[in-house]
Amino acid sequence: MNTYTKEETKNLIIGSSVALLFIAFLVYFNIQRNVWKNAEDTDYTLYATFNRTDGLVVGDKVRMAGIEVGHIEKSVLDEDFRATLTLKIRDDYHIPDDSSAAIVSSGIMGAKYIEIEPGGSEDFFPDGGEFTYTQDAIVLEELVDRIIALGKAKRKTSENTENKTTEE
Repeated sequence: MNTYTKEETKNLIIGSSVALLFIAFLVYFNIQRNVWKNAEDTDYTLYATFNRTDGLVVGDKVRMAGIEVGHIEKSVLDEDFRATLTLKIRDDYHIPDDSSAAIVSSGIMGAKYIEIEPGGSEDFFPDGGEFTYTQDAIVLEELVDRIIALGKAKRKTSENTENKTTEE
C-alpha cells in the first residue's frame, strides 16, 4: 500500500489548490469576455477626429464625468493626416449631439483616455455620429519646453533691465 509522507501530502494539496484556482480564474475571465462581447452587439459607434493622439491606443477608455461609457475600437489616419478614432459607446448612455471629446490623462504620467464633455442639446448622437469639437492631447515634453522658453525669456528681460539700471 502506497502512503504519502506529510511533506508529499502538503505539496499535493497546495499544487491541486493552485491548479483549481487557475482554472477558476480562466472560467471567470472567459465569462467576463463573453459578457463584454455580447454587450458590444448593442453598443453604438461615434467618431472623433484629432490632430494628434499621443499615447492613446485602441482599447483605451472613453469616459464621461469620470465614468467609463465605452472604449476606442479603431484608429485610422485620414486623407488630411489626422487621426480618426472609432468609439464604441454603451447603448445605455445617450450623449448630447453638441458634446465635445478631449484626450486627457489621469495624472502627469498617467494613462490617456477620451473624456466626453456633455453639451446642453436635447438631441443625442445617432449611431455613426461624429464629434464636431475635439481637443488634442497635450504632450508633456512640449509643455516643459514652453515653460523653459518662457523662463529663459523672462531671465533675459530681467538681465536687460538690470543692465540698464546699472548704466544710469
